[in-house]
Amino acid sequence: MAQAPQDLFSKLADRGGDAIGRIADIPGAQKLVEQANTLKERMDEMQRKVRGIDALERRVEALERKVDQLSKPSSSTRKATAKRSTAAKAKPKPS
Repeated sequence: MAQAPQDLFSKLADRGGDAIGRIADIPGAQKLVEQANTLKERMDEMQRKVRGIDALERRVEALERKVDQLSKPSSSTRKATAKRSTAAKAKPKPS
């Protein structure tokens, strides 16, 4: 029993090798194989670039948080400004 699947796999491997050999004899097949390899290389390159985009997005999010923190006025500045404007209104002008 254990030998039957092994024979099946070896038969499939032999037939696959024969098919690949026959493909090489077909006119234009070489160009097709080259194009397939080029497509694989391009896809690999694109995957690397997409992984780089994820890192850039994380950096942009961190920078946006920092900008938000820096653009908020501090509470001490707001209180000081409010006190000055109230004090200026309370003083009557001497006539």
